[in-house]
Amino acid sequence: MPARTAPPQRPALARPRDCVLGGVCSAVARHLGWSVTATRWLAVGLTACGGAGILLYVWLWAMTPLEPAAPGTHGLLHRRVSVPWVLFALAAFCGLVVLSLGMSFRSGEAESGALPSLIITAIVCGAGAVAWDQVVDADAPRAGRSERLLRILSGAVLVSVGLLGPLVWGSGAPGWAWVLFVAMLLAGVAVLAAPWALRLWRELMVERTKRVREEERAEIAAHLHDSVLQTLALIQTRAGASSEVARLARAQERELRDWLYSGERHVDSDLVSDLRDVAAALELDYPVRFDVVAAGDTGERSSGEVAAAAREAMLNAARHAGGDVSVYVEGTPRSVDVYVRDRGPGFSLDDVPSDRMGVRESIVGRMRRAGGSASVARGAGGEGTEVRLHLDLEEERA
Repeated sequence: MPARTAPPQRPALARPRDCVLGGVCSAVARHLGWSVTATRWLAVGLTACGGAGILLYVWLWAMTPLEPAAPGTHGLLHRRVSVPWVLFALAAFCGLVVLSLGMSFRSGEAESGALPSLIITAIVCGAGAVAWDQVVDADAPRAGRSERLLRILSGAVLVSVGLLGPLVWGSGAPGWAWVLFVAMLLAGVAVLAAPWALRLWRELMVERTKRVREEERAEIAAHLHDSVLQTLALIQTRAGASSEVARLARAQERELRDWLYSGERHVDSDLVSDLRDVAAALELDYPVRFDVVAAGDTGERSSGEVAAAAREAMLNAARHAGGDVSVYVEGTPRSVDVYVRDRGPGFSLDDVPSDRMGVRESIVGRMRRAGGSASVARGAGGEGTEVRLHLDLEEERA
């Protein structure tokens, strides 16, 4: 007996990503080996049979998978016909037919039997156009103006027909027609207001989530402040300012405080915040403990010359003195003063050789060029060093 040959395997039933509407006719034609044109005409013919073609098309569109995406296409669909605008055109056409049919009905030339299907079709197509554009084509590249225009026109058609329909049909319209006109009016208002309501809802959810997180952070901060932070402060007091244990405890305390009370940090922060950050960094590298205190609002930024000179003075105190260092910042609307006091051996500018330009240029010279002044002197009783920086803000602005 001759060997029986296996029938050729049909291509998989999958919708192409390059299609006219949904790719259903192309998928069926390729799977069955038919002509794509003949398949589309068959769908049109079935549509004339009580809408069977539309139901079959929608069912196949929902149940048939898409073909695998080609490399580099990101899985996007390319439709040669915009489905949302087709649905809008159908909604507008049905709305015009409803109004035309109403005028013919009042003159006795038409019946009201087709009115329900026309109104329902207009509602479904008008709302479906916006829903398709927002859900199905959400990832498709399109202009924002086209999206807004589609929503406004669809809502305007539904609202217009919902308002004009009862006027055109008059009191002779069936009772159920009034219900459908009201439904159309509400659908149009929903189409116009839905994006605004959705955006408002999202903002409320974001605000609520932010408030809940802030409350949780406040509870955690209160708990840690009463337990962990006090324990770290006690360790620093018992261990001594220059010990390794105290240095690690201060570093952990600052990190914990930054996490608990963190806010938005700007690149050009204020003077006091910048000096506190510098103090935290220096405490990690040197056996020193800084106490930064501020009085008044300086208005000075971290990018200014006062901040640069103060950073240099703090670095010198950490490098040469160690121990406890006090930084006091006093600000007024007219001037700003910064005092850096340490408890080291102490020195003055007269003790520094003339060829050593570090303090003279980085602190005194910088403040002089900025229009201010700086002084370096021994502390009270010859113990420690005090660096004073002064800048008149009015002269700086001038």
